[in-house]
Amino acid sequence: MGYMIIAGIFTLIGWWVSSRLKSKFNEYSKQPIAQGMTGKEVAETMLHYYGINDVNVVPANGFLSDHYNPANKTVNLSPEVFQGQSVMSAAVAAHECGHAVQHATAYSALKFRSAIVPVVKVASGMQQYLLLFALGGFGMGASGLGGTLLIITILAFAVTTLFSLITLPVEFDASRRALLWLDQNKVLSGLEHDKAKDALKWAAMTYVAAALSSLVMLLYLAMQFMGSRD
Repeated sequence: MGYMIIAGIFTLIGWWVSSRLKSKFNEYSKQPIAQGMTGKEVAETMLHYYGINDVNVVPANGFLSDHYNPANKTVNLSPEVFQGQSVMSAAVAAHECGHAVQHATAYSALKFRSAIVPVVKVASGMQQYLLLFALGGFGMGASGLGGTLLIITILAFAVTTLFSLITLPVEFDASRRALLWLDQNKVLSGLEHDKAKDALKWAAMTYVAAALSSLVMLLYLAMQFMGSRD
């Protein structure tokens, strides 16, 4: 019951944050910028500014599918951002290039997050099944099979929670770099810059909600384990 309540609360929080982000995206996507640059042009200009010549800006499929891929060094922009000439397209394009700058400058938090990705993939893939068996096995005691499964589940959640937490400084730093560059190079100014900042704030909130959900669930599982030992 405790798990269901926690999951339900954070599902609602995640839904609300996601709805706000989509609302901001739609609002700021309709507001053109004075410079008239597309997201693709913003990204290429920012990469050139930082002397990054081995990263390509390419179109991606899907709504809000924007991301930087360090494996093949590509800034992938959704159609609305790639072709758009709006506050949102400029903000998102610059944010993803912020990750490219982090990669080029060996930003420590990004390096650490990338290093643990293989372990995170394994842990996240196991979580759902581990949680199902562990929760069903509480009555077996901390020393039984249920306790063992619970310990493994806690370790899996610890890995994914660590990943969620280390993602926060990576995302905030990318937004900071993006907004600074947009301002210094007069790509956005005044009210345009304020709206871009607001848009990136709500994008970051999706990561904050995910990290809090993962952390609370980890603490809940740890408390269940401690309680089963009494």
